Amino acid sequence: MDNYIHSLSDVKTDKIGKNTFVWQFCVVLKDATIGSNCNINCNCFIENDVILGNNVTIKSGVQIWDGITIEDNVFVGPNVTFTNDLVPRSKIYPKEFKRTIIKKGASIGANATIIAGIEIGEFSFIGAGSVVTKSVPPYTVWYGNPASHKGFITEDAIILDLNLLDKETNFQYVLDEYKPIRKQ
Repeated sequence: MDNYIHSLSDVKTDKIGKNTFVWQFCVVLKDATIGSNCNINCNCFIENDVILGNNVTIKSGVQIWDGITIEDNVFVGPNVTFTNDLVPRSKIYPKEFKRTIIKKGASIGANATIIAGIEIGEFSFIGAGSVVTKSVPPYTVWYGNPASHKGFITEDAIILDLNLLDKETNFQYVLDEYKPIRKQ
């Protein structure tokens, strides 16, 4: 299979990788770039200056505006809201939209809001309903309004508290640079 674009979607770009699914009622503008093995659920909008990596999941109701890059293996939950202009006005556009980068392996929970011009670090985890107003370091867990640092997360999705403890197993972790690894 090359890729699947539902007949009820309006996809103008030809820069879509293999095995990517675009479901009904999506609009993808002509200059967007979408990687391989992505799943773009129904009712999504993707603007022109957007890059999606490989293995990206975009759940229903997400709009991805100019200036947003989403790297490989990222999960974007339903109704996540991205912004790209810190001072929006009707019919008045900035010279350049703010750049927002979601790094590889990150997950963003349902209904989170991501403010323009920040970076969500590798493998980080943003809780549902959070409002993220500043950049998030790799391997960290953030939630709330405004979102604040609540813990750490491993590449295999084990959530740790702020002391790097897995409360389910009582295993202690340490940081190797930003990456939590289990203490031996």
